[in-house]
Amino acid sequence: MVDKERLAQQMDFCREVDKEKEVFRQSFLCSGSRRENDAEHAWHMTLMAMILQEYSNEDVDLLKVIEMLVIHDIVEIDAGDTYAYDVEGLKSQEEREKKAADRIFGMLPDDQRDFLFELFHEFEAGETPEARFAKALDNVQPVMQNDASEGRDWREKGIRLSQAIERQRRTARGSQILWDEVSKPMLQKNIDLGNIIGDVSLDEI
Repeated sequence: MVDKERLAQQMDFCREVDKEKEVFRQSFLCSGSRRENDAEHAWHMTLMAMILQEYSNEDVDLLKVIEMLVIHDIVEIDAGDTYAYDVEGLKSQEEREKKAADRIFGMLPDDQRDFLFELFHEFEAGETPEARFAKALDNVQPVMQNDASEGRDWREKGIRLSQAIERQRRTARGSQILWDEVSKPMLQKNIDLGNIIGDVSLDEI
């Protein structure tokens, strides 16, 4: 027999997360035509995980990586997108996202609520092979988009390489190959083009 209360909770959650399609990120699409939304970002990275899995530094459970990527930005329905280089916004990000996770994941039956909480916290901690690889993809994707859109977001915001260094260290932790062969060359190209202010050396990463 169907547990109607459980199903109702699950459907309420499914309707609620549709709002992720309306949360827009700072990153432009590769075409540069508009900014992407959180749902598009999550879909794009799950596909990248499938295609680029072989470049993870460690063997990973691909399903778990995909699960993390699908849910990691759901909290932004309430917390909003926090730009990677927004110093003030980053100060309150953890608190805002925890409150959002409590509300949104809390819509689900207890077992599924706990499962999503665990996935979300594992991703945020970045300590397991799956979380390290997921975070690497979360870094590579916007670099790729910025490069494809002629550095539009970087140029508009006057981004300096020193601002990007700490974030990009996470790429190498999850995939040295994606750092060496994808992100690093793209960053250097955009420094050379003047899209990123090269105030430090890429070798510092």
